Amino acid sequence: MCGIKEDSSDAVAPRKRLLCTTYFDALMFCYSPVHQMQQYYRAGQLDNCSGKWSGLVDCLTLKTKRSSEVEEILEAREKEKIHIWSFRTPEEAAFNWEELFGHLDEVE
Repeated sequence: MCGIKEDSSDAVAPRKRLLCTTYFDALMFCYSPVHQMQQYYRAGQLDNCSGKWSGLVDCLTLKTKRSSEVEEILEAREKEKIHIWSFRTPEEAAFNWEELFGHLDEVE
């Protein structure tokens, strides 16, 4: 869910505009019976939607800042994210595999 829209009003470089409607929609869907039943079926408990609330509050907080500050904050957050396709060395991969699935090799 991306709450950023590029605004092409500038001729130099497109500015990114922060949209909070995606966070609001996600919060409303979180309280829907469909989502709650999915969570109950998958995790065995209802979702309290705290992550969706914090996302919406964070977006609204960023709306109160200057656009230059918002761009800096969003760029810093993007750099901190771990990329989904991060590559591992064979040693790191073997350690991670053993940590996740090593218990399957044990003889009962």
